Amino acid sequence: MQLLISLSALLLSVMLVQMGIGALRPFDSISGAALGFTSVDIGLIASGHFAGFLCGCLLGPKLVYRAGHSRAFAILAAVGVISIIAHTIKADPYFWTFARILGGFAVAGCYTVIESWLQAKATNQIRARVFSIYRIADFVGQIFANSLIGVLTPASYISYNILAMIMCLALIPLAVTLSKEPSLPTTQKFRPYLAYQISPLATLGVVIAGISTSAFGSIAPLYVADLGMSNLEISYFLTAAVIGGVIVHPPAGFLADRFDRRSVLMFFSILSTVVCLAIGSDLVGLAAQGHSVSLLLALSFGISTFPIYSISAAHANDFADPDDVLDLSASLIFFYALGAIISPIIAGYIIGRFGTSYLFIYISVAHILLMSFTIWRAIARPVSSNDKPYAYYPRTTMFIANIIRGRNASDKRDKP
Repeated sequence: MQLLISLSALLLSVMLVQMGIGALRPFDSISGAALGFTSVDIGLIASGHFAGFLCGCLLGPKLVYRAGHSRAFAILAAVGVISIIAHTIKADPYFWTFARILGGFAVAGCYTVIESWLQAKATNQIRARVFSIYRIADFVGQIFANSLIGVLTPASYISYNILAMIMCLALIPLAVTLSKEPSLPTTQKFRPYLAYQISPLATLGVVIAGISTSAFGSIAPLYVADLGMSNLEISYFLTAAVIGGVIVHPPAGFLADRFDRRSVLMFFSILSTVVCLAIGSDLVGLAAQGHSVSLLLALSFGISTFPIYSISAAHANDFADPDDVLDLSASLIFFYALGAIISPIIAGYIIGRFGTSYLFIYISVAHILLMSFTIWRAIARPVSSNDKPYAYYPRTTMFIANIIRGRNASDKRDKP
């Protein structure tokens, strides 16, 4: 309880940032459709977020080093608020894309501040608990963000102002906290192609993870709306996928620590392909059976797809030297962001030409590519290793590896 109280300001800020900026991805898709934007326009807007996210991952630590944690967070939160309010100025897809670039930059920078603060507070004795509580706060924020979709009016001035107010609230916990600011982070090398040099399979795995999750988060609302479901039902659909991603990580970790991680990656990729083909081809009559079936399929999508990034990252870390772990984490997030940037545009074009159900056909094709490459890499590199414990890897910032690395080192020292 003392640990929870000491971290409460940081955790509350995490949830509020996730609710303010995180809700924009599906809400912009619904609002764009209401305003008559094309599916390619909506995909471009979603891609803008991940382009800004990548910039924030690269430049956020430099801003923290220059301005300090509290002032950097205030600057970044202000940019986030501006990016939300800007939507009400002009209903234009290119203008919204620019606004989303600012929002992506802001959220990545905010997470950089929070994660560096958590890293400073987490001693080896409590590191695992700190990381677990942080994961819960992040997931709760995602669930609340998706739930907001059901109560906000699309393309409404009031709706965007509500999101901006939530983002403003993220400033308050850190402004009133009595916690002492940690020391400034040390500068870190950025070797973007390190992940590919260490493990081509892990690199493709995180790219496919970026392709899948970004396309789902931005284009899936259009698919559900095309089935005739309400905004509230869209929020249920997206929330079910997040819940699936939450509940699958313990069993995914169990499998990844006991079997060849390439085999586990293959298993989840096959599962993702089956689920996406079932949704895309409507094998279960989703359009006719309605709400309960859609939630089950969304839950299945989260279970099958969300662990792929962490399994890929764990596989890459098995072959990395200890001194390369932090640089590898940054490289993996770089490749994830590349996949997330290009995917919504491609998905938007595909559904505009063939129909919204082809979103899941597109994602299934990406996973078939991953399965094929996994088989080829198993032949090219028959020796594998699971000498490092599996860990859930959030796709938040390039700083998160500091917490994970320290936690894993602590776990090893604690073993008899």
